[in-house]
Amino acid sequence: MNPTRTTAGTIDLADPDTFAEHDLTEFWRTLRDTGPVHWNPPSQDRRGFWVLSRYDDIMAVYRDDTTFTSERGNVLVTLLEGGDSGAGRMLAVTDGPRHYELRKILLRVLSPRVLREVGAAVRDNTRRLLREATERGECDFALDIAGRIPMTTISNLLGVPEGDRDFLLEQTKTALSADDADVDALDSEMARNEILLYFQDLVEQRRRHPGEDVVSMLAGSTLDGVPLSDEDIVLNCYSLIIGGDETSRLTMIDSVYTLAEHPEQWRRLKNGECAIGTAVDEVLRWASPSMHFGRAAVRDTVLHGVPIAAGDIVTLWHASGNRDERIFPRPEVFDLGRTPNKHLSFGYGPHYCIGSHLAKIEISELLLALRDFTAGFERTGPAPRIRSNLLTGFSGLPVRFTPDPVGLAHAES
Repeated sequence: MNPTRTTAGTIDLADPDTFAEHDLTEFWRTLRDTGPVHWNPPSQDRRGFWVLSRYDDIMAVYRDDTTFTSERGNVLVTLLEGGDSGAGRMLAVTDGPRHYELRKILLRVLSPRVLREVGAAVRDNTRRLLREATERGECDFALDIAGRIPMTTISNLLGVPEGDRDFLLEQTKTALSADDADVDALDSEMARNEILLYFQDLVEQRRRHPGEDVVSMLAGSTLDGVPLSDEDIVLNCYSLIIGGDETSRLTMIDSVYTLAEHPEQWRRLKNGECAIGTAVDEVLRWASPSMHFGRAAVRDTVLHGVPIAAGDIVTLWHASGNRDERIFPRPEVFDLGRTPNKHLSFGYGPHYCIGSHLAKIEISELLLALRDFTAGFERTGPAPRIRSNLLTGFSGLPVRFTPDPVGLAHAES
């Protein structure tokens, strides 16, 4: 099978404007059907890369970390720049035994057992924010609620002071996406550097005065008998703050946007006709907040008869795989009762998202609070999309809530 070039002249998946200006539903369907290994051609200032659109092919590459490596970058922004400065030190771009050992360290603070106590704090914070917004009647859900739940949670884990959290939220939003076209690649790079510098200062503080937070834990950890360096800690804090905010925040925003557009699914959620865990998986599949992850081939290989050369960039598109008709019956239907639902929103294989359990806690608590405190909600203004070739979602979502008097009264009793 030859790679399809049908729309290569009009669709450039490296360009953030592609996602802001086009509905790619038919593009992805065409690729899945006729060109599952697609070549996104080079432009004047960057190289080309391979695009995988089918679920099974994406899963196969995720499983195979001997043929495909993360250590040359795991998203287009770093892959196209020729590498990631955190390779071999930051969990997301480290492979092999070191990845395994580093993952074990981080799982000490992100395992389901440890997160039980964290979950109680997430529940209290979520219900407080939503109750206040419901009683006011209107809010910008993206800024006033979704922008405060994941950042509060991950900041508590990392020991970030409350006064620094708005600053970090703005930096994380700029680092991999933008709310408007005025933010360019230089702005994103500067935001990433600001986050790294922030955590360098925090690590130095925790070296002097350790606490009970993740940064202190990392500062006291060893890998193969060698203490983690400041750079190791800073890079993994960067990864945790970015990953701990973006997926949950964008999925929360999308869930409210989509439920407002699908009143029959809202009714099912409100009436308890579908399990919360099942609903969480469907909003994650539907939102697919991280549109892709990427790998580099470390040796020549073949996919669907298409030769992939050592060094080639291979991108894995959740935005397409989570809509693959070969896996998901009627994938274009938003169905909170969908089961099974083995979506790709957390990746798969050795690099399966280490924060997946925490993200599910946050999203489930939001859905429960919506169910308990509101009788419904509607959009009251435009929901502008972020500008990114990695993340998808909305930067703002003005909504009006209809309170549920019984639910609100019960919360106050």
